[in-house]
Amino acid sequence: MSDIKPSHTIFIKNLYTKIKKTELRKSLYTLFSQFGSIINVLCYRTDQMRSKAHITFKEIGAATTALRSMQGFPFYDRAMTIQFSKEDSDIIAKAKGTYVERPKNVPRIADLKQKKPTTRKPANSVSAKEPTFTSTAALNKILYCSNLTSGTGKNNLQILFSQFPGLQDIRLVPGRSDIAFVEFENETLASTAKEGLNSFKVSPDQPMKVDFANK
Repeated sequence: MSDIKPSHTIFIKNLYTKIKKTELRKSLYTLFSQFGSIINVLCYRTDQMRSKAHITFKEIGAATTALRSMQGFPFYDRAMTIQFSKEDSDIIAKAKGTYVERPKNVPRIADLKQKKPTTRKPANSVSAKEPTFTSTAALNKILYCSNLTSGTGKNNLQILFSQFPGLQDIRLVPGRSDIAFVEFENETLASTAKEGLNSFKVSPDQPMKVDFANK
């Protein structure tokens, strides 16, 4: 058993690394915000920390619930390992009055000499855009989810959609692991969930499509 005391910040390991930092941060925020107000999500670029992240909650209780609920969750098909952070985040430390400024790393002259100049992209270069889905159906309290992976499953959909109020039912289709129907109390609540999770990546290269089901 870990002897690390509960804190506002959880430390996540074994994250999928072949994804942009901004996309990873957005996905983690979407996934964990169901447990409470999030102050900050920190993802890293270095090889040593690329598969790790820190998430700081406003309340310790929210961090505790998130740790217990998401331990081993297959995020991008990799089971997350979660523990409490050994140290308070800078934001929490400042609020407690215990913040101590860390010394800044000063680069050595030898390192500066070895550093290669960065190559700028041409002004007319265009980066590949992430696929997005737009709605084509009329408002409905039932959502139609498609482009799911075989490992998404009802439990994972429950975790994703339960962060939105009014969830009533999740129905899978026998013989079709790529689609599901999610029902809310009314059209307004369903619309909020649709806006929040449409194009959410259920795997590193597979965004889920969420639309209103046909009436």
